[in-house]
Amino acid sequence: MSDKDIHVILGDGLKVDAHYKSFVIKTDQPKHQGGEGTAPSPFDLFLVSLAACAGFYVLEFCRSRKIPTDRISVTMKTEKGPESKMIEKVFILIDLPPDFPDKYKNAVVKAVDTCTVKAHILKPPAFEILAEKREGKG
Repeated sequence: MSDKDIHVILGDGLKVDAHYKSFVIKTDQPKHQGGEGTAPSPFDLFLVSLAACAGFYVLEFCRSRKIPTDRISVTMKTEKGPESKMIEKVFILIDLPPDFPDKYKNAVVKAVDTCTVKAHILKPPAFEILAEKREGKG
């Protein structure tokens, strides 16, 4: 297994742990869906990765220009379709302090627009799902 592979361990109840590089990312389902609510659900982590990616691009934009980030925040909201119940719109708000340089306001928005997670949503990879029986496993 390479360091780019993600190895998933099925746990008790509805818990699933993903082992990636040197990290273990724990997931669970909410109580109202039969889980124990001990960790974010995989879908929660998907949303968090999008918001965190936006935050990273704001951070890097500001750091490269020596703009203080202590009073900047990023908030992501989603809007679900009434029929599909799926997220149909994502809003990312970059809350800037009054002294943020006006000349960089549109540029920081453009920086966030290049978020790698967003890019993979807009141009998704192909998925191939396989099931194999391995020798020696019961």
